[in-house]
Amino acid sequence: MTQEAGTDDTEGALRAAQAALAAEHAAVYGYGALGGRLEGGRRVDATAAGDAHRARRDALTRTVRDLGGTPVAAHAAYALPFAVRDPSTATRLAAVLEDRVAGVYSDLVRAARGPLRQDAAVALREAAVRAVRWRGTGVAFPGLTEKAAPPENTAEAGATGVTH
Repeated sequence: MTQEAGTDDTEGALRAAQAALAAEHAAVYGYGALGGRLEGGRRVDATAAGDAHRARRDALTRTVRDLGGTPVAAHAAYALPFAVRDPSTATRLAAVLEDRVAGVYSDLVRAARGPLRQDAAVALREAAVRAVRWRGTGVAFPGLTEKAAPPENTAEAGATGVTH
């Protein structure tokens, strides 16, 4: 992932890439936390998703450096938006993680140009597809929370992602 040279808003792309990197750090942590609660095919899916997020994290680390920044470091731990006690809550957390990642990649698509924008669009699509697989349903505008329908369970409305 690299931003085309000569763009007017390299600083905006750098900020968005840093946010995407932070979200990838949180997703890697989150998948580590939920993977132990899943079995069979769902555990395989979680492992594959965790691997995909690690690869995106590594690519974003290089991108941030290419844009002249110092990559944001991962936190030692992240507070999960709810307790992960069973396969159902693990699956729900995976969907939340993917929604959050899709949101930051949506911002990166808006901020970037050229190959970085294309890579961010692919990452947005991948996160949206994984969210649908975890949740069982999709949203009209993946990554654009302002366009999405309100959550069915209002108690979860504030649970938009992993926080630190």
